Amino acid sequence: MQVQRILISRTDSIGDVVLTLPIAGVLKKMFPDIHIIFLGSSYTKPIVDCCGNVDEFVDWNELKKMDKQTQIAYVKSLKADTIIHVFPRKEIARLAKEAEIKSRIGTSHRIFHWTTCNKMINFSRKNSSLHESQLNLKLLSAFENFTESYRLANINQLIDFKAPDIDFEALNLIDKHRFNLILHPKSKGSAREWGIKNFGELIDILPPEKFKIFLCGTEEEKKLMQNLIYKTNENVVDLTGKLTLREYIAFINAADGLLAASTGPLHIAAVLGKHAMGIYPPIRPMHSERWSPIGKKVKIFELKGKCNKCRKTTDCDCIKAIEPKMIMEYLLCVVKQEH
Repeated sequence: MQVQRILISRTDSIGDVVLTLPIAGVLKKMFPDIHIIFLGSSYTKPIVDCCGNVDEFVDWNELKKMDKQTQIAYVKSLKADTIIHVFPRKEIARLAKEAEIKSRIGTSHRIFHWTTCNKMINFSRKNSSLHESQLNLKLLSAFENFTESYRLANINQLIDFKAPDIDFEALNLIDKHRFNLILHPKSKGSAREWGIKNFGELIDILPPEKFKIFLCGTEEEKKLMQNLIYKTNENVVDLTGKLTLREYIAFINAADGLLAASTGPLHIAAVLGKHAMGIYPPIRPMHSERWSPIGKKVKIFELKGKCNKCRKTTDCDCIKAIEPKMIMEYLLCVVKQEH
């Protein structure tokens, strides 16, 4: 297969996009002169912009506003010879076919791919024991020269991810003499959460002489975090709703670590080489085996065993049972080793 320009389609959220970026790294190894275009949502553009393996970004939010013929003409103008449907969307699959992209790769487990893709890879995500990033890489088996099976421990090396070099006021809050810890308590409903009460207890027991704490999240989440925001002082800083995503990436890079549930910022911290501490429920397929961040300084807090009673409710006893003291003890060990 002659490949010169590849379109990677992944139009969902931050964490999903981060775990898709290894595809770009592998493609650059397979085809060093290739031009990689990433089709994503406008919200995730700052993430893709940090990846050195992606050459161009196409905003799906703008593309979908166009009429059908304009969409087709625009996609044709990209001159992509291949599209990889990492996140299957019926309208994008149809558009790629109508724009006459020569090689259209997708999973065979989407019925609409049967009529829109000409290279289908047979695997299922639902019951797989593989990590999300490994499942994404399976789509590359459509290429004849893709033979390597990547271990999870090595996938981080495939992401050329660098924080933007920008200056903004919040960076002046970083304390060079303490461990700068970001707490990201909410998840916009995308993950089981540890709970505001637990985050509050952790703030109370972390020694202020060793830790400076930053509360982060969106403006909408600020209303749900009032019990934490009341704790703000010279040692606990509220940054909820105050940073753009581009600034947040740079701030994570300036900090020492981040604690969150299975959210996008956790994945950002991991690929930036920060202490990425994730709190997960032992429920398939939400568990860490599938969705843990990939990085050298990742720590997962997850109860052993299986939990099914919380499967149909967002209020998860299994994740809330993880004690703040356990996380405090881990953080104190990290500080002792590094400071």
